Amino acid sequence: MTFRIALAQHDFPVGDVPGNRARIAELSHAANARGAHLLVTPELALSGYPPEDLLFRPGFLARLNEARAALVGDIACDVLLGHPERDTVLYNTASWLTAEGSVGRARKQRLPNYTVFDEKRYFTESRGSAVIDRGGIRFGVLICEDAWFPEPALDAKVQGADVLLVLNASPYHQGKTPERERVLQQRAVETGLPLIYVNLIGGQDDLVFDGASVLVSGGGAIVARAPAFEEHLLLVDLDRGSSGLELRAVEWPALPALRHEAEVYAALVRATADYVRKNRFERVLLGLSGGIDSALTLAIAVDALGANNVLGVLMPSRYTAELSNREAAAQAAAQGVEAITLPIEAPFQAFLDTLAPTFDGRPSDVTEENLQSRCRGVLLMALSNKFGRLLLTTGNKSEMAVGYATIYGDMCGGFAPIKDVYKTEVYALARYRNERSPVIPEAVIARPPSAELRENQTDQDSLPPYAVLDDILRRFIERDEPRSAIVAAGHERSVVERVAALVLRNEYKRRQSAPGPRITARSFGRDRRFPISSGYR
Repeated sequence: MTFRIALAQHDFPVGDVPGNRARIAELSHAANARGAHLLVTPELALSGYPPEDLLFRPGFLARLNEARAALVGDIACDVLLGHPERDTVLYNTASWLTAEGSVGRARKQRLPNYTVFDEKRYFTESRGSAVIDRGGIRFGVLICEDAWFPEPALDAKVQGADVLLVLNASPYHQGKTPERERVLQQRAVETGLPLIYVNLIGGQDDLVFDGASVLVSGGGAIVARAPAFEEHLLLVDLDRGSSGLELRAVEWPALPALRHEAEVYAALVRATADYVRKNRFERVLLGLSGGIDSALTLAIAVDALGANNVLGVLMPSRYTAELSNREAAAQAAAQGVEAITLPIEAPFQAFLDTLAPTFDGRPSDVTEENLQSRCRGVLLMALSNKFGRLLLTTGNKSEMAVGYATIYGDMCGGFAPIKDVYKTEVYALARYRNERSPVIPEAVIARPPSAELRENQTDQDSLPPYAVLDDILRRFIERDEPRSAIVAAGHERSVVERVAALVLRNEYKRRQSAPGPRITARSFGRDRRFPISSGYR
């Protein structure tokens, strides 16, 4: 007899317990209609992942218990449900539910406590793998991190498991998918068991989950891959063969060949769309400077939300080049985005006049440059307040790393779509997006980057060339390479020392920045927790 499983590669928003319960029930009916005997959800689907300190609230845990009990009466097939469970201590649990109740459960054995994870703050580790017998098949159930260690899978094998089911909330970063698949293939080879992996999808604050669910044969071969960043109800048939259970993907959607830029761009679009929606906004706005960062951010916003929900704001100053105004307006028009122009000359001059007596005798410097940025921040926030639009900030990771940004100026906003994207990658993503359709003017891509806060200004007046800067930043931030090693890699010592000092000095700015999607292995935020007040140099 064939045993059919449906994998819920879907988004389950954090904290929306009633909504998640209803969606799981709905998916069980859809799965049943397609002949499935079991629906498998991602890790902690009922609460959403990561629920963080919601888990400390007794009322939240009570809602979860009520929802889990109510779900039993609503499901149309068995459900392997990920949820928090209080039993003296708190466990990260997967319960096998039937129309009669729970027939088994697995508790997470390995709790990650690194990079973006801090599960040991909330949960207690379990001991021993769970094997659940259903439909004549013995299912070894693992939860996410369990699969990254050999012991839980081997323990399930010893207990007679025929197949491994792995529930996951595994966040995306560049290079994660092949790394993840190598681990899963290793578990399959070590145990000789086929493995079914289902992953969460969607943006959650600064995390984005890619799905990319996968089937692995007992010999370690990839049987099927699901598309990343797309919701799907995936069907898997289990059949007994001469050498054990065999997996067969049933009508899985075609897998697009995603190159690096396409994958990253899809992550940014999904993260932006979900952040806006989950925070109950419908429309956004952003400042359009005629530069590459705002151009890419506009394209992401339009692809995430639709042109009708995006407003572009041009805010020229006395230093804004005509090319900037022209190309910003051209991009808005090309994408069907409403654009308005609010010159900042009048408020900027008013600030200068007000401060003139106090500043008398002092030369112009970065203070006057930042005043222009802050004029723009005030106007953008006023529009955000008046019209209920979420303001998107347009700064990139290179700028945020070295503090090339103005607090209460260009850092104003509620979400930063390219916060974890280095400047060199901004250009690569812009070129990729133009391959799909030409929405970013070539003149914007080709021009030297400039903040346009003084005459004939370019970014390289203040910073090393971005190719140099970004390589130093990757080594210093993501790989924790000592400065001597970065110098040995071919960079000038004085430049390395200066960049490292800027990164350390500007932690205070980054703490005040808007959240943005994590797409590298080490973003600014929960990945990298450096003190603001520090004697380390």
